[in-house]
Amino acid sequence: MVIGLRCVVCGEEIEISRAYSWTCGQATDSDPFHVLEFVDDGAEHSIPIDVAELNPFVRYRERMGWWAFARTHGMSDAETVALARAVAGKFVVTPLQHHDGLSESLGRPVWAKNETIGVSGSHKSRHLVGIMLHLIVAETVGLLNERAPLAISSCGNAALAAAEVAAGQRWPLEVFVPTWMDDVFASGLDAHGATVNRCERSDGVSGDPAMAAFRNAVASGSVPFSVQGPANAWCLDGGRTIGWEIHDQLNAENVNPQSIYVQVGGGALATSLALGLGNCIPLVVVQAEGCAPLDRALRAARDVDSPEHHWSEIMTPWEEPTSLADGILDDETYDWISISRALQRSGGRSVVASEADIVRARDIVNVFGPPTSATGSAGVAGAITEVDSGVLDDRPIVVVLSGAAR
Repeated sequence: MVIGLRCVVCGEEIEISRAYSWTCGQATDSDPFHVLEFVDDGAEHSIPIDVAELNPFVRYRERMGWWAFARTHGMSDAETVALARAVAGKFVVTPLQHHDGLSESLGRPVWAKNETIGVSGSHKSRHLVGIMLHLIVAETVGLLNERAPLAISSCGNAALAAAEVAAGQRWPLEVFVPTWMDDVFASGLDAHGATVNRCERSDGVSGDPAMAAFRNAVASGSVPFSVQGPANAWCLDGGRTIGWEIHDQLNAENVNPQSIYVQVGGGALATSLALGLGNCIPLVVVQAEGCAPLDRALRAARDVDSPEHHWSEIMTPWEEPTSLADGILDDETYDWISISRALQRSGGRSVVASEADIVRARDIVNVFGPPTSATGSAGVAGAITEVDSGVLDDRPIVVVLSGAAR
């Protein structure tokens, strides 16, 4: 059972009973470089996993922070199940299947986790509904009397997921986006009633302007409805369900992969996936050559003791992000510390894919299906890069198709 959160930078501990434990209490404007992870007591679970239960927020509830938060405030297990069905009722376990087209193209068995059929067409909604479950529990047990606006910084899928999750609970949402965000996403945000704010870059100012506007909104009282762990650790709670699902699905198919590939922008997907999977599969994180702040930071951190204490020197904003995979063009990988720890635990590595491989991955996946964005198939680009360089043997690999083509 989850008993709290702990900062991996300064060690601060937060009991799971505390409401709105989004960030480390030691983080300040001058020292924002802190990140929380959930802490489990290691006790054997008492609620058996029901493979017939299709809702992951019900199936894996005993492992989750929102469930522990609810239980510490007196909610019964039956009440938590009812709440999960009311708040996260659209979620189902997504398929992990042998992908014939990718297997033929890459010359080894490829198993693909298909998040394109998830709520809002991507994995992002899993992260956000975990935060929403915490908020609704707090409201249900009388810890929340007024709904502050939700705020998110995003360039596409995360914004759309936030709008759908927020609209489902009739919660006001402010979305901060770059000026170049696709109008397809803008239409979806309007349809869900979100307030959209386009944020322009300023000459001589580095970093993501949408993220800066988001931080200002949070400082003014908005809830960080974010898919970046340092902005709201609770986004990792729901994201871990992807890892738990893959673990159980691989065991059911008796597949022992040599590695799992996942694309990285802000980093919450890779972090959550690793936390759910554990250390049983080497994690390979993939960025595009036109925006690879994580890979650069990991190389810079190799000879640094306690790199988490040198955040601002190691994780620096990428100067001119560019790629067809525009959903992973985050100037910084906000969850880089957790990813670095996950790579060490699992024996994983970082790959920078060429733009040609980003395009090739998108094309291969879309020939055979499912319809997937260049962002959603970018993990495949990393696998292509490693196949071409001779890194892999003939054992199976796993890829995550994380976002539908729009």
